[in-house]
Amino acid sequence: MTLPALHNTSVLYRRILSQFPQDISLAFAYGSGVFKQHGTSQGQMEKNMLDFVFAVDDPVTWHTMNLLQNRKHYSILKLLGPTVISSIQNDHGASVYYNTLVPVDGRIIKYGVISTDSLIDDLIHWKTMYVAGRLHKPVRLLVQSESRKLRAALVANLKSAVTASFLMLPESFTEEDLFLQIAGLSYAGDFRMVIGEDKSKVANIVKDNIQHFRILYSNILRDCPQVVYKPHQGKLEVDKSPEGQFTQLMALPRTLQQRITKLVDPPGKNRDVEEILLQVAQDPDCGTVVQQGLWKTVSYSSKKLMKMWKGGRRKPSVSQMS
Repeated sequence: MTLPALHNTSVLYRRILSQFPQDISLAFAYGSGVFKQHGTSQGQMEKNMLDFVFAVDDPVTWHTMNLLQNRKHYSILKLLGPTVISSIQNDHGASVYYNTLVPVDGRIIKYGVISTDSLIDDLIHWKTMYVAGRLHKPVRLLVQSESRKLRAALVANLKSAVTASFLMLPESFTEEDLFLQIAGLSYAGDFRMVIGEDKSKVANIVKDNIQHFRILYSNILRDCPQVVYKPHQGKLEVDKSPEGQFTQLMALPRTLQQRITKLVDPPGKNRDVEEILLQVAQDPDCGTVVQQGLWKTVSYSSKKLMKMWKGGRRKPSVSQMS
């Protein structure tokens, strides 16, 4: 399954993409330079930086080729060569290496490079939820390989976003409530939302893009046995019984389950995950526990990324990292 209706073949994106090595398994553009946000004019939007993520099967080879084509994009780390750059990419931050403040075709862009394997791992398990979180929201999909594994991981990530959001919402809610919850998942615990970002950022993302969210999630909602979806009314009712919440908790990505169990299980008890999640499912504060688990996941990767940026010449501002 291809992410539905998110392809964009505009000349601008194709021209930018053509200036990079073409061995890319997934490429997408995202952020305020790509999708209009509430309160932003078209003129302001066109001045915003364009953000990209490229997933590549072989980061060393890709960086080798990109250093030949676009050496000026890199910070002083280019002197250490593609193997070291790839090592930094894989072992630090959120397994993404960013070049930022790059002028291309009259626009300023930043682009992150992640290995396809690391991307799939994040989509399925939410180890950092950094790229997975970006893919919870609408993106302009520019390249997608035929890999069944990658396609399945992209869909699994969207289903996980729905499931986690169900656990934090009341029994009845609107489509907009759901999309606000989904859009906010990757900002839980993000230091940027404390020290620099507009506090209405999540609402601004959703307000002018309801239809894009609907395209992403409508089929998942229709097929989900845990919810009654009334698309014509824009309303949903989710199963909040202990049995229903247990089913949802068991469907969460592995890393989030682990964060939740660490929050609930006292050291030394060593109960199995299923037993702990059954306890959480019966807790009136189940949604709060899930939210705390998300906070732990996002804050961990957010802090690691900030440490990685400190060594680079092209250190971005807080807003440029969003």
